[in-house]
Amino acid sequence: MHLAITGNIGAGKTTLAEKLAAQLGGEVLYESVAENPYLADFYADMPRWAFSLQVYFLTSRFGQMRRINSLHQTSQPAPLLIQDRTIYEDSAIFARNLFLDGTLSERDYQTYQALFDEMMQDVRPPDLMIYLKASMPRLQQQIRKRGRAFEQSISEDYLASLNDLYDAFAANYRVGPMLVIEVDGLDYVHNPADFAQIVTAVTQRLNG
Repeated sequence: MHLAITGNIGAGKTTLAEKLAAQLGGEVLYESVAENPYLADFYADMPRWAFSLQVYFLTSRFGQMRRINSLHQTSQPAPLLIQDRTIYEDSAIFARNLFLDGTLSERDYQTYQALFDEMMQDVRPPDLMIYLKASMPRLQQQIRKRGRAFEQSISEDYLASLNDLYDAFAANYRVGPMLVIEVDGLDYVHNPADFAQIVTAVTQRLNG
């Protein structure tokens, strides 16, 4: 099984991925944040580093998808893999947002999109996409709480634009099943009942 967790910056993807992996016996495929050599530079000068950042993330995510595909093709039972953010978001959310606000030039965006389209020929959609839908106050609270220095400069307008694109992405997602979880009223870190509610919803969807 391949689960994928999608959602805006600060929505709680990594935390939920780790808790689900511990509960269901799986492995988390993390987003390459700490290893990304462009991320801090990008938040300091978006137009200069936008294309480099997006290509780095896309390449990293495609490598994860190739690993997932190879495991599905083996004769042995494949492990449960839980992906922290997906390759779909790279194009539909982040690169598109940078293009729409003028940070990414049309030439760079078209080059990026051509690369993405080629990669998609070898991408198998997840067995279940989990969308963590969060309001702006919740996202901003979580960003402040985890205290990553490079994230503190994220503007409210940038975060809000991403949120709008995430909602549009979820509304138009057609390549597989999606479970939408409204996280504003949940505390699945400290409240076992909230986490149990999510586990039940996930297992029901996986079991058809």
